[in-house]
Amino acid sequence: MSNLSTNSQTATSVVVVIVNYKTPQLTIDCLDSLKPEIKALSGSRVIVVDNASGDGSVETIQAAIDKQGWRDWVSLIPSNHNGGYAYGNNLAITPCLKSSNPPNYFLILNPDGLVRPNALKALLDFMDNHPQAGIASGSWEDSQGQVRPMMFRLPNVFNELDRGLRLGIVSKLLSPWQITRPFREQACQVEWTPGCGMLVRRQVFDSVGLMDQEYFLYYEEMDLCKRAKQAGWECWFVPKSRMMVIGGQSTGWTDTQGKPQRRPQYWFDSRRRYFLKNHGWFYAVLVDIAWIFGFSLWRLRRIIQRKPDHDPPQFLADSIRNFFFLLRSGFLAKNP
Repeated sequence: MSNLSTNSQTATSVVVVIVNYKTPQLTIDCLDSLKPEIKALSGSRVIVVDNASGDGSVETIQAAIDKQGWRDWVSLIPSNHNGGYAYGNNLAITPCLKSSNPPNYFLILNPDGLVRPNALKALLDFMDNHPQAGIASGSWEDSQGQVRPMMFRLPNVFNELDRGLRLGIVSKLLSPWQITRPFREQACQVEWTPGCGMLVRRQVFDSVGLMDQEYFLYYEEMDLCKRAKQAGWECWFVPKSRMMVIGGQSTGWTDTQGKPQRRPQYWFDSRRRYFLKNHGWFYAVLVDIAWIFGFSLWRLRRIIQRKPDHDPPQFLADSIRNFFFLLRSGFLAKNP
């Protein structure tokens, strides 16, 4: 495999980390979109981690790197264990932090993303001019070119109730707490940015540690942003930076173009971990009650009003099952 030394005497401005899982062609397309960005930024490079795909991804990606002549700026790390998204990113970030010339920034990028011209430079310029900004992300387009809102608040009991209930008058009352904020054309602070394309200042990892590998997939970026903000760092949305993401290509269930898929267990596990870790057992139970109450009313209203069903199969039953698992876990913790 190609290997770019982390002990180079040339200072590295940014390392782009891409974690691949069974999406080799998308990863190659992503690398192709990054080429002009990396070439324009002296000392920058890309590390691709294959998370034990087992489908020939390693050979396919390495062949493309060799054929395209990308070995001077792309390295490939094949992992023999799929420990999840945070695990894969940490596999690339850790040796960079330990090197004699660690990068100033890390761009955590999904393999199904395409970087638009100057998208990376816009983020780097913003961070260089805002020393308290620890994490930043830009605007994202879907595959049809529509801009997706990427301005978020952290999950809480109010937006979980609103997310489940989906009732206009309640959504209006709870608008100050909704997860998705109205799109703005100007850069602004947010509570968290999506992990599909987030730029992280090296000092953030120095001060709060790496991504939490106890999250297999989802909520790990919220956790990182929350820890960064608690340490005094700011999270920003920078609309001048523009990327495109397809979405759901590794997991399948978040693909908005296909039929809704059942929510995987690791999503529920990650959600439960986020609330338990950051808010405690009582708040985690309260959040689940708010979600299940609101979502139950929505499912009933959907049937009465004959609205289309776009929810994942068995979502309510799976939510209730995981709620009782949470209750049982809390009871056992208090009564070992």
